[in-house]
Amino acid sequence: MKKIASFTVDHNKLVRGIFVSRKDSAGDEILTTFDIRMKEPNREPVLNTAEIHTMEHLGATFLRNHSKYAEKIIYFGPMGCRTGFYLVIHGDFSSEDVLPLITELFEFMAGFEGDVPGASPVECGNYLDMNLPMAKYESKKFLDEVLKNIKNENLYYPE
Repeated sequence: MKKIASFTVDHNKLVRGIFVSRKDSAGDEILTTFDIRMKEPNREPVLNTAEIHTMEHLGATFLRNHSKYAEKIIYFGPMGCRTGFYLVIHGDFSSEDVLPLITELFEFMAGFEGDVPGASPVECGNYLDMNLPMAKYESKKFLDEVLKNIKNENLYYPE
């Protein structure tokens, strides 16, 4: 059985950051998948479902309406382990390329006020499982502690 590439990353050494998880060909096009790792695996408490769900709604709304990247966004959603998000973008990108976009995204989520987009019973299958205050807290924490102080270890998977 073929081993999944993300399972080859030593999660005991992985820190928080933005990492290129994979690059896939779709015909002549490249799709870049990013690992937006908000929590250190197996060392920090994971994100609770309510805040990660809220961040998914906020993030997808922001990214799909972004002036430069809207047409390039393929997918934004949580990791099953609840330590962060996957972002799939149409094009061949590096972590450095998307750092300004991810910083904007987390600034948006950290400062969001109002009703969470898509959080109604008509638009969402679990609309009651939302926590905007904690989503803002976790977004600001990642923004302040990682994105505003980015180092190479936060941009490249450990060897």
